[in-house]
Amino acid sequence: MKYLFAAVILASSTVSYAAAPAITVYKDPNCGCCEEWVKHVNQAGFPTRVINSTDVTSVKTRLGVPASFSSCHTAVLETSGQVIEGHVPPSAIHKLIANRAVKGVAVPGMPTNSPGMGKLNGNLVTADFQGKPFSQD
Repeated sequence: MKYLFAAVILASSTVSYAAAPAITVYKDPNCGCCEEWVKHVNQAGFPTRVINSTDVTSVKTRLGVPASFSSCHTAVLETSGQVIEGHVPPSAIHKLIANRAVKGVAVPGMPTNSPGMGKLNGNLVTADFQGKPFSQD
């Protein structure tokens, strides 16, 4: 009986991981906080593909990231093309996935209360690319 229970738990965790869309992350090869953010979203069930680049600015321009929202890395949801700029928490990524009308979300700069930089404290605001608050974590 306990083996059946373990098999069900394992199968359900695999299904939930596979259900999360993959994220392509563009980052500078020398940025440690970007690596920490990638680890954080991986632990939340998002598979990632990392592309190291010394010219992330051109990626941001190509993807339409407003300059005022720029951060240290840029990511794209592979299923929808929606953009994730900076240290956006997984809860905001799930909310973005649920609202395909939103082109992208950002946590501008490198705030210390964001994934990959520090511990979430309930005061981190993620904005959409129109500048409206999108999520608070």
